[in-house]
Formats: sequence, structure tokens, C-alpha cells
Amino acid sequence: MADLFEGYPVEVAAAAAWDEVFDAAHRPREVYTALHDALQPLSSSDLAARKIALDRAFRDAGITFNLFGEERPFPLDLVPRLLSCDEWDVIERGVTQRVRALEAFLDDVYGRADVLADGIVPRRLVLSSSHFHRAAHGIDPPNGVRAHVSGIDLVRDERGHFRVLEDNVRVPSGVSYVIENRRAMTRVFPELFSTHRVRPVADYATHLLHALRAAAPPEVADPTVVVLTPGVYNAAYFEHALLARQMGVELVEGRDLSVRNNRVTMRTTEGDHPVHVVYRRVDDDWLDPLHFRPESMVGCAGLLNAARTGNVTIANAVGNGVADDKLMYTYVPDLIRYYLGEEPALDNVDTFRLEDPDQRAHVLDNLESLVVKPVDGSGGKGIVIGPQATEAELVELRARVLADPRGWIAQRVVKLSTSPTLADDRLGPRHVDLRPFAVNDGNRIWVLPGGLTRVALPRGSLVVNSSQGGGSKDTWVLAPERVAPEEAALLRRRSGLTQAVAAGPDLGPHSSDEQQQQQSEQQNQQGGGLC
Repeated sequence: MADLFEGYPVEVAAAAAWDEVFDAAHRPREVYTALHDALQPLSSSDLAARKIALDRAFRDAGITFNLFGEERPFPLDLVPRLLSCDEWDVIERGVTQRVRALEAFLDDVYGRADVLADGIVPRRLVLSSSHFHRAAHGIDPPNGVRAHVSGIDLVRDERGHFRVLEDNVRVPSGVSYVIENRRAMTRVFPELFSTHRVRPVADYATHLLHALRAAAPPEVADPTVVVLTPGVYNAAYFEHALLARQMGVELVEGRDLSVRNNRVTMRTTEGDHPVHVVYRRVDDDWLDPLHFRPESMVGCAGLLNAARTGNVTIANAVGNGVADDKLMYTYVPDLIRYYLGEEPALDNVDTFRLEDPDQRAHVLDNLESLVVKPVDGSGGKGIVIGPQATEAELVELRARVLADPRGWIAQRVVKLSTSPTLADDRLGPRHVDLRPFAVNDGNRIWVLPGGLTRVALPRGSLVVNSSQGGGSKDTWVLAPERVAPEEAALLRRRSGLTQAVAAGPDLGPHSSDEQQQQQSEQQNQQGGGLC
């Protein structure tokens, strides 16, 4: 029987990256020992059979996404990614700290603007951001939260350190795959859950609903929450529908909503029904035709005015994109020090600001060795990886940078860590990243244990985005010890949640042409809209 890991050390050495499973001596790291021992006896035919079962489960559940105009199942690799409780503690602390700083920045930049007056962030940077909306100035969310859901993208560098690659506080997507990946893995690899204590992810919708209800106007005792989707042609429609179903709220489109006297209602078979919180999955530009794109058929006219009067809460808030502009990302460590008086728990990837003449000159002299990104890009679109680019591509890039230095940043090429991934009939190293999701209810920032591990399926590729053909892995955060029933009850009381917190392996949740074009187009503009 062929070894599933045959040839793996040679490929890892060629990748020159940190490997998630094996150390430099090709010994399984401690956190992976049990998983390695479980996989080792399996044959390639065993893995192939489980892969077929996994793909069938995804097709049957309709877990798909749109890639280059084709609806296809989202690839899930059989080998999970494991994080020890110590590793997760650092990530959780760093993500929470970052979200707190970004929340403070958004509150400030749409209010007193002290951060600009104090020179921490250049005023011109904010005013020149295409995602800074003056229409959002002066809107005070009922509980002060603007980023109800955040997705912070992390990579592990060559030394094994986690670094922040970018922030997503507009409409971060991908959490549905975290939930469905776990459910599928419990069916295909049930024996692994008996040898690992994996922290659950199935209660994400409970935390999200709690945060959304907490954001309702204060005079509303029993708020109505809806999920606003662009429609069935949007690449993330599956996620919109899943979250609405799991939260037990209505999934609506713009045509289902109306605004009269600055109050939002949705049409039902029993007449118009008041709406108090809109968890929108529609980009700012398409959300309200009165303020943004007048031709929008997927938004709701008057929604922003209703939010300004305090009759409805929009989650995430309009204008959040100014905080996850990729040039603003370079200032986040300064924002952490300015607002929180703390040192960042997670470092940024080394980044150059191309509007700075000296940094721009350095980058233009070294384009072939750097990654250059458009500040407004998402889903991996527009990124040029210098070592993999042709001479013609670099010449074109140079011209585009010189024409609009504000529109670009450059980063050193980080050799993203690798993880064993089924390729053909054996396991090969493929590069991965990680998107943890944070939910802010105004009192506490809760980080979903694990998040979405994205994997670049072609050998050697560093582009992990699903919109560029990437796949995913189930991400397991291992619990330190069994949680006693008394402690679990205490955690529930502290979190304010009414649904029980699972304490064992997560078994998953129990639970016109122009318009079509708009649904797809607006998705492409979302920061992190395509995971």
C-alpha cells in the first residue's frame, strides 16, 4: 500500500514554507500527532471513497458558488487544519483587539474625527477613499456597533507566526462554508471526532442573531431582523439563505421592503410588517438608490434616511469600507496604539505605501519580487504576484501604479504555510490562509473558533480565494479540557445567550437580466464579498 505522504517532504522543501503538520525533521507536530496516526493507515482508495462521499454531500445540500459564471460545488479538502488552544488564544486576542480599534476608528471618522486632527491618519487618505460616504456622517448606531460581523484574513509566515493580511468589515462572506464543512466532516470522518476535542462552530447563527437584536432601536422590545440579499444570482446567495434559515428570520430582497415616513416595512401575506434591523448583504453602492446608484434594483430607497432617524439599524453600517481600504490597513497598528493604548497582538505583513515617493521608488525597482494589490480589490482580483508575473504584466503594472499611486499597495511575498491536501491519489502540500469571523454585540466581541481555512489547489499557487478557484479545509480549534456543566452554564449566562453552548464535537447545525447583472456586479464590489 502506497504511503499517502510519499514525496511530501520533497515538495515541502521546495515550497520553502512553514508546514502546518510536519516540523523541519518531518515529524508530526504535537497537535497533529493523533490525526497523522489516523490518516497513516488509510490507502489512496480509502481517501478517494471518502472524497466522493464528501462531494456528494455538498451537491445534495446545494453548497455551491459561482466561479466564472458556472455554479459548482465548493471544494472541501479531506484533511482538516488543526490549531492548538494556545495558538487560538493569540489569534482570538489579536482579532478582538483589531476589531475594537476598527470600531473606534469608524465611530471617530464619522463623528469628531480626532484621529485626523491628531495626524494619526492623513485626512486626504480618508477623503480619497471610494468607500468613505459623507451620507453616513452623523449616523449613530443604537448600541454603537458598526462592524457587527468582521472577517480578518491571516496568514502564517515562514517562521510560523500569524500575520494579518487584510481586514474585512463591509460584508465579509464565507462563514456558511465553516458551518457546512464541519457538518460534512462529521459524516465522512466521524472517527476523528472521537479522538479530538474540537470546539464547536454550530452556534454561530445564535451569536449573530443575538448581536443583531442587540443593535435594534432601544424602544423596540422584540425587534424584527431580516437578511437582505441581492437575490439568487449573487455568488453568496447560498450563505444568505443559510444564515436567515438558521436565525429563523426572513430572507428578503429590496423589492420586499419599503420605507414610509422613515420607517421600514416588509411585505408579507398578512400585510406590511415593521422591520428594525437589516443584516444587509448588499454593497453600499447598491443599497439605497436615493443616496447611491439610482439605477439599483436590489436596494431599498430611503433605507439610509430611516437609519439616520434611528428607526432601523443597518448591519454592517454604511461606510465601513473606509476602515478596510487596503491602504488604511497599513495604519491599523497605529490605530490600536492610539485608541487602545496597546501593542498589536498580531503583526501586519510588511507593506509599502505607494503614495509615498521613496517607498514607491523602491517598489518600482523591485516589482518582480513583490506582491502588488489594488486598494479597492477583493476576492484576489487585480493582484499581481511579481515572481509569477510576465515582463509585459510588470510593464503594465508599473504604468498603472504611476498613474494612481493611491490606488495600490505592495507587500513582500509571504510564503503562506502549507497543509496536506488531496491531489490526485495522494497528499501534497498546498498553501493556506485563515479568515476568523468576529461578531460584536456591543458588550462582547465573540470570535468563531477556527474560521475559514482557504486553500490554493494548484501546486505552488499563493492565491487561495474561492473566486479564483481555491478550496477550503475544516478548521479545528482543539479544546484544552472538557468543560464542566457548571462552567458551561456560567459561560452561557455571561454571554447572555439562551441557546445551549455545545461542549463536545460539533455535529453541525440542526437546523429580469438587468437585475441578475446587478446582483452579480454588486457582489464583485464587496470587500471580502467573495471569500
